[in-house]
Amino acid sequence: MLIREAVPGDWDAIWPFFHRIVAAGETFSYPLDLDRDQGRQWWLLPRPNRTVVAVADDGTVLGTAKMNTNQMGNADHVASASYMVDPAHQGRGVGRALCEYTLDWARAAGFRAMQFNAVVASNTHAVRLYRSLGFEVLGTVPEGFHHPRQGYVGLHIMHRPL
Repeated sequence: MLIREAVPGDWDAIWPFFHRIVAAGETFSYPLDLDRDQGRQWWLLPRPNRTVVAVADDGTVLGTAKMNTNQMGNADHVASASYMVDPAHQGRGVGRALCEYTLDWARAAGFRAMQFNAVVASNTHAVRLYRSLGFEVLGTVPEGFHHPRQGYVGLHIMHRPL
């Protein structure tokens, strides 16, 4: 697997799984009816932020990550990131590789910490992965996310120093 900078042409490969994940409404706080153009604007970030793709040897896009400054001004020393793995390729280490990549990027860029503002508590795979990489739950917004099957669930704020 290779992780490389995303280029505009990658959106054609990202969009099908991005759309499926967003429309499912289980893990992202994006509008369920987010259209292709708006999704591209929200995901393919301009520098100094960054968006990458994880690709297989045959060029198949397995997943993607975006990394950015969490806040501006005097809080711009904390990074953030988001990840999407094509469900057809889950369970193969793609998410872990993308998360490790974003941590390395944040360190190299001079960030002091990484924070995730909205990790859905019922997304146990993501929470377990982030904890294994040193993130801690700082707090949970009770019933901060309306899951389509589980009802109102917590929304974690997760953090780790770099």
